[in-house]
Amino acid sequence: MIGKTILHYKILAKLGEGGMGVVYKAEDTKLKRLVALKFLPSSFIAREAEKTRFVHEAQAAAELSMPR
Repeated sequence: MIGKTILHYKILAKLGEGGMGVVYKAEDTKLKRLVALKFLPSSFIAREAEKTRFVHEAQAAAELSMPR
């Protein structure tokens, strides 16, 4: 996966892996910034409880602010 481009994100490194999927460090080539991308297993998305959990996690992450 490292080195591949998905949409406008270039995958740079694997950051971690767990029960909810794999997280990669990527470059947003349109906005020229670093981002974290999480890829979920297809079986995970099929269950409503897991979808809700993922949305809550994403909302919590969106509230974080990192100093520059």
